[in-house]
Amino acid sequence: MTLRSLLFVPGDSARKLEKADGAGADALILDLEDSVAPEGKPLARTLVAGFMGDRPRARRRSRLWVRINPLNTEHALTDLAAVVGAAPDGVMLPKADGPEEVRRLSFYLDALEVQAGVEPGSIGILPVATETAAAPFRLGDYALAGLARLRGLTWGAEDLSAAVGASTNLDVHGAWALTYRMARSLTLLAAHAAGVQAIETLHVDFTDEAGLRASCRAARAEGFTGRIAIHPAQVIPINESFTPSDSELDHARRVIAAFDAKPGAGVVGLDGKMLDMPHLKQARAVVAAWTALAPET
Repeated sequence: MTLRSLLFVPGDSARKLEKADGAGADALILDLEDSVAPEGKPLARTLVAGFMGDRPRARRRSRLWVRINPLNTEHALTDLAAVVGAAPDGVMLPKADGPEEVRRLSFYLDALEVQAGVEPGSIGILPVATETAAAPFRLGDYALAGLARLRGLTWGAEDLSAAVGASTNLDVHGAWALTYRMARSLTLLAAHAAGVQAIETLHVDFTDEAGLRASCRAARAEGFTGRIAIHPAQVIPINESFTPSDSELDHARRVIAAFDAKPGAGVVGLDGKMLDMPHLKQARAVVAAWTALAPET
């Protein structure tokens, strides 16, 4: 399943967990990391495990993912031990330095799934792949790492700016500064090279629907296939923005039909324009994306 919207939910708030369950997100990211204070983590583990346990996979409205704490902290293994038995659909790994940390997490999940009686290999992994100074240099390595649990790559600017001691991650025009544009672009390329989803980072102002929609349209045009949400109000705009429109679908089908009408042709004409193989590949991708989302929309 293609995940268009991935909504963060603080794991220590039963009220927010219940509210998020009806938000319509393709996935909820039940957070045990940054949105939970150290003293609240035991409660968050209990609430998150209970929330998932009350929603067996076959009856879930949204896929249920858990953001654990970084592997180099004292909390990570305790997080995993608390939640794997409730069969999360996936684990978000923050501050991952590279594929080796994803492989290490995979080994932990191998053992914990067997111990808990969870289907082996069924828990995916989504690393936040740019949050340390070293991480961007290893993005290309994901393509050759052979990580069966890898479901996507996403990026983040806040922790990266903290890691490099930056006072801001924006330029004078309010757009991402060069360092963060580079990290974003490399994440997009790395995800496609690895054959997994490229997930755009969050849009900070959850009251800015017009800005969110414009940003999502631009991200999708570049090749991102989904986006992080930080508020339920962002879910519908994100879902709509990452779903092919009727006009896009119609055009894609016409492109495919034009090539089908001329078997073996490398170039065809449509609406006064010459189209070649990249256009056919793009059209097929639009139809495949719509087909994958159709049961969910």
